[in-house]
Amino acid sequence: MDTMKLYNSLSRDVEPFTPKDPQGRAIGVYVCGITPYDTTHLGHLFTYSSFDVLIRYLKYLGHQVHYVQNVTDIDDDILRKARQVNDDWLTLGNRWTTRFIRDMQATNIRPPDHFPRATDAIPEMFPIVEKLIKAGLAYESTGNVYFDVNAWPSYGRLSAIPRDQMLPLANERGNNPNDPHKRHPLDFILWQAQAPGEPAWPSPWGPGRPGWHIECTTMATYFLGNTVDIHGGGADLIFPHHESEIAQTEGATGQAPFVRFWMHTAMVRHEGEKMSKSLGNLVMVQDLRQTWSAGALRLYLANHHYREAWSHDPAELEQAERLAYQLGAAAQAQGRHSLRSHAAQGGSGLPYDPSWAQAAFTAAMDDDLDTPAALPVLERLARETTEAAGVGQEVRAAQESLAAMAGVLGLRLGVAGPQAESRTEAAWNDLLAGWQRHLERFTDQA
Repeated sequence: MDTMKLYNSLSRDVEPFTPKDPQGRAIGVYVCGITPYDTTHLGHLFTYSSFDVLIRYLKYLGHQVHYVQNVTDIDDDILRKARQVNDDWLTLGNRWTTRFIRDMQATNIRPPDHFPRATDAIPEMFPIVEKLIKAGLAYESTGNVYFDVNAWPSYGRLSAIPRDQMLPLANERGNNPNDPHKRHPLDFILWQAQAPGEPAWPSPWGPGRPGWHIECTTMATYFLGNTVDIHGGGADLIFPHHESEIAQTEGATGQAPFVRFWMHTAMVRHEGEKMSKSLGNLVMVQDLRQTWSAGALRLYLANHHYREAWSHDPAELEQAERLAYQLGAAAQAQGRHSLRSHAAQGGSGLPYDPSWAQAAFTAAMDDDLDTPAALPVLERLARETTEAAGVGQEVRAAQESLAAMAGVLGLRLGVAGPQAESRTEAAWNDLLAGWQRHLERFTDQA
């Protein structure tokens, strides 16, 4: 079997992926989570579905995975939204996080092992910021602490944006170039002094709140150590968020690389524009769920490679629904010549051999998670499995193989029979219970 290859945004190349410690710890995966308002839209679902496929495929290959996804429950955007709707920032965040979790459960996306709030990790941020100050990479000014971008010459290595072109993009994504306390307009905030009416936490520099970038550095290193196997999120996070994470993390730990593989999902477009909260052109998952099955939604997303931008198209969803039905019917097909119980699929003839499909599926997925190439494999296997069952062949192995491979893409195919049904039900219950454990931390004030 060939080694799985993944596109690394840092090298801008497809590289063989091997775990940092093949014989030891689980593969560490950190994915930047939601800022909890106006969730969950189709772009969100594409990102978290794509990383769900990654994790499911790593497990399919026999790897253990340690998965962390955060909730950015305090930042400028959430405070701005809370003011707009005249709501408490914490209550607002809890309510939208609850909706996000319900959407993840409904679309069969596995829960992360850890799902921390940014505000859970504030005390752990202070030692990192202090190390950066001591190293001459950060400075304090009137209760604010900033990262000195000019003190980190490799800033820009991930995004490949020339330094003189960074500022306009940073300004679009939260930077305040007119902050009088900065040495340079591009310097980014590590700790922000309390503003009137805003929540604050005590710190060595006075009351305030953390900057966006330091939140993820802290949570990633706390749970996964100073070097993370895979770190990802939407492509719009490459700059300045992930660029800044690299600088402050490697600057504080003295270890490089902070991340071995950077993975980023492409943007989803709607009505001719990138789907975004600011443009107001969101397609909400909660609305899609009223019409389409979870299987159809997952197949719809899998029909687009995670690195290729695409546009929402309801006609594609109709096709995905038909394929979801076809796969489900094949997993349940029983041969017309079979006199055995429903636990045995097909007839007593020669067994149908699904090994070709397993090899083709693995080849597609090993090639940078090429889910669009994997779907025709499942479609052909489903068709041939149904045909084989119809002429009396034994198709149990094919059905179990189909269910396993479809499961990598996030589908729940039930293969008839007590043992198979029990496994499917147990996996579903584990998924629900995992999210429920996280949900309980967000429902008190939701």
